Amino acid sequence: MDVPLMVMTGIGKQFPGVRALQDVQFQVLAGEVHGLVGENGAGKSTLMRILGGIHQRDAGEIRLRGRPVEIRSPIHARTLGISIIHQELNLVPALSVAENIFLGRAPRRSGGLVDWREMYVRAGRLLADLGVPIDPRRRVSQLTVAEQQLVEIAKTLSVDAELVIMDEPTAALTLEETERLFRFIRDLQGRGVGVVYITHRLEEVFKITDRVTVLRDGQYVGTYPTAELTLDELIRLMVGRRLVEKFPKEAMPPGLPILEIRRLAVRGVFDDISFALRRGEILGIAGLIGSGKTEVAYAIFGAMPLDAGEITLDGRPVLIRSPAEAIAHGIGLVTEDRKRLGLVLQMSVRGNITLPIVKQLGPGLFIRRGEEHALVDRAIRELDMAVASPEQLIRTLSGGTQQKVVVAKWLQTRARVLLMAEPTRGIDVGAKVEMYRLMVELARRGVGIVMISSEMPEILGMSDRIIVMHEGRITAEFPRAEATQEKIMASAAGRVQSAV
Repeated sequence: MDVPLMVMTGIGKQFPGVRALQDVQFQVLAGEVHGLVGENGAGKSTLMRILGGIHQRDAGEIRLRGRPVEIRSPIHARTLGISIIHQELNLVPALSVAENIFLGRAPRRSGGLVDWREMYVRAGRLLADLGVPIDPRRRVSQLTVAEQQLVEIAKTLSVDAELVIMDEPTAALTLEETERLFRFIRDLQGRGVGVVYITHRLEEVFKITDRVTVLRDGQYVGTYPTAELTLDELIRLMVGRRLVEKFPKEAMPPGLPILEIRRLAVRGVFDDISFALRRGEILGIAGLIGSGKTEVAYAIFGAMPLDAGEITLDGRPVLIRSPAEAIAHGIGLVTEDRKRLGLVLQMSVRGNITLPIVKQLGPGLFIRRGEEHALVDRAIRELDMAVASPEQLIRTLSGGTQQKVVVAKWLQTRARVLLMAEPTRGIDVGAKVEMYRLMVELARRGVGIVMISSEMPEILGMSDRIIVMHEGRITAEFPRAEATQEKIMASAAGRVQSAV
């Protein structure tokens, strides 16, 4: 493991008005898993886009197997043996899983026609190697975000690469899927493949990487043997300061029930789901992919038609047949895919924050601008958003700030219940702490929060109570004091435990 597979030296990159990278060093050895960490905006993705041929460097040198190279495009990068699993999913929704995996590389018969049988067999084998129970004939548009993430991984690993770059590969995965991926990474490592592993889940850095390189504000901080670092030391290197108390959740006396769910069912997805949410409570819902945990939130929000069940708000039965009706009843949804479902990326911060209440600000085009600006300015101030101005485009913001905009949007509706699916997915460690503090503050104000999360530390650290689901049913419920990782994982695997 002492052969330099890839070396980047003195890398610099500038965009209009922004110096993204300055004199950055990075090296990967053959058969090494090398972590790349830093806060949002540190330059990790820019550095990997240069290595993947998406951006061209302004300064520095790249060597592969000791030879200088100019990586001109993503296609050129692939021919050089570089493969990337992007943080943003890069699949064609209208095509099948197999077609996406072999897009542009479909196996063909002697006459030039696509060999569909061979394609499905090979795709099925790849998915089986990853332990993914997905039919390769299924259309990608029918998959959950987590399932799409696994297909993206299978697609990348279908190419024989010498250097694999994984950008947040477990963002949508549960512990079980993550462990399967780790086994696959170790298999790649054993074959001499170099792996660059980018993640905000710092516990994964210590589980899977040999060395870790830290970037901060576009500059190189250092490269360290992972075994010689502690979590606190790594965080300090990333942010330049110590983060006090990652999970700021405090014990709070439960309020009166605000939301009650009785025997909710969606055929083929989940069945007999019942629970109550109290004012000021953070109720965590855990479960593996396919457990139905996220779909429960979508059904409550009116985005998935119910086949049975009753929803009660403040003791009164309500009929919710659409998101508009949910919003009218004071329910908001922070989706697990903020860029596709939670935000309009081409709009400004102001436009996104006021989107759910635009009709309340005036008829047609006659919006009361003074009132709108006051609302937006207050939201930016209260949530401490790092924006240049309310007119800044959403797509230019960091993941953490984008997530704050999603929450701010629902606060304008005076939401009493907030359904939060993967609330800290794809945001850095500092932004996570800020999001947790915001959730605690909302709970203090009496907002009831349902938090669906695949991150075990988040579930254990932020929930007052925890519900666990398996294959569409609730298998356990734990108060905060009695919940452990072992109990939750056993329940998520299908072992029914007595509800408290």
